[in-house]
Amino acid sequence: MSSLVQSVDWLAIAPPTIAAVAGLVVLVADLFVGETRKPLLGWIAVAGLAAAALMLLPLLDADRATFCLVGDTEVCSYTADRFTLVVQFLVLGGALLCALLSVTALKDSGKRLPEGEYWFLFLSSAAGAALLPASRDLATLVIALEVASLPAFALVGLRHGDRRSSEAALKFFLSSVTATAVSLLGISFVYAATGTLHLTRVAERIQHVDGQLDTLAQTGVVLTLVGFAFKTAAVPFHFWVPDTYVGAPLPIAAYLSVIGKAVGFSGLILVTVVALPSYADAWAPALAVLAALTMTVGNVGALRQQSTRAHSAVRLLAWSSVGQAGYLLVPIAAAGYSGDPERSAGSTLAYALMYGAVNLGAFAVAALVGRAHRLNRVSDYRGLYAASPLTALLMGFFLLCLAGLPPGVIGLFAKVTVFAAAVDAGLGWLAVVMAVNVVIALVYYLRWTALLFRAPEAAPEGEAAAPHRFPAPLTAALALTGVLGIVLSGAPQLVLRFTETGLF
Repeated sequence: MSSLVQSVDWLAIAPPTIAAVAGLVVLVADLFVGETRKPLLGWIAVAGLAAAALMLLPLLDADRATFCLVGDTEVCSYTADRFTLVVQFLVLGGALLCALLSVTALKDSGKRLPEGEYWFLFLSSAAGAALLPASRDLATLVIALEVASLPAFALVGLRHGDRRSSEAALKFFLSSVTATAVSLLGISFVYAATGTLHLTRVAERIQHVDGQLDTLAQTGVVLTLVGFAFKTAAVPFHFWVPDTYVGAPLPIAAYLSVIGKAVGFSGLILVTVVALPSYADAWAPALAVLAALTMTVGNVGALRQQSTRAHSAVRLLAWSSVGQAGYLLVPIAAAGYSGDPERSAGSTLAYALMYGAVNLGAFAVAALVGRAHRLNRVSDYRGLYAASPLTALLMGFFLLCLAGLPPGVIGLFAKVTVFAAAVDAGLGWLAVVMAVNVVIALVYYLRWTALLFRAPEAAPEGEAAAPHRFPAPLTAALALTGVLGIVLSGAPQLVLRFTETGLF
């Protein structure tokens, strides 16, 4: 059996490594920092994530790989190619924005969230999420997936004395552990049939599996895909999402909605497009059906949310994220029918970048409103324009981007890209389903947007409306997401250039 080359390309592995080292620094520093100086840990985490994101810049020029086989240096376990860099940019940039939201959330928590543990778990999860898109063998893929997922369970349930948080963590844990068990069983079957874990070698050997092992290979493919469907919150494996988002601290809900999806979808792309292209006739129709079901159930669930229900704003964003997951699945399904699967996968990444920027912006506004309205209902956003015009305009812009309406041009551009991927692949029926769902989504996005500009309800006699205070980290997150959304709406071609062909 070939051994691995022990030389390491430190520049290639720098982004996830820096995030992991920052997590260890926070863990050790927590032992020596007094209670009054605990907020310093948050700024260490922010600095670590910023440094990890900056280390992507030296990797833009050429593909790099490390941990390669001695006998075949083309077969490596870690590859920093265009696909890797796009997803790492989304993961580390999104984690940085969530860290800024977390700085304020921890300050407001009244010591119910232990800062040292929070930041260590957060950075550990971000390191695993950054490692996953670079993984080019199934073992590293699963390890990265679990390094990203396991700390997230604890983060969801970390708030002391909160029954809702504990219940959310339990639901998230059980669903994710089930997904991991199913994936591992499927991967073990694939390994038994092919004798390798490296994705490119799996792609070669699974086409020539011995007849006696053919059923084993097919079962392994199905189980592996089912496991990743859990991770992407595709219907019918989405049941944990609304309760988990409501029970988790708001920055963690934002983290799961963007970085959690990036992890699941990048893993799904690697397994389907890179490792199992010869089984496209099996996974492509299955993913197309999952995409149709997921976008429909997610949008209908969001449409049914009552604006006066406690935590309805976060719950609506949770159901919306399920619907958005359906759109993200469309180009992956199209890759199985397309003559250019890399371009189809690029459409998923383009949509993910748009969704990540504007969805984190919406969560940033939700975090701001939640400071004055603890129940964070959709009805609490009524009259936001009168109280804070700029915040209301930003929230309206983010919602219109998610809906795909001008002036949110980047949202429209991303949806057209996904729609075109379905049409080009001959999936006309899926394009029709998507068009219907976009119309359904318009209803609840526009309803929420209109509420921002209505006259505020009169406060009860003797009570004054709570003012919206703007802490610096929260303001920075709002500014970054707002500027990114506006710039991309002005020049949407930047996203496609970043995710165009030549991903792998």
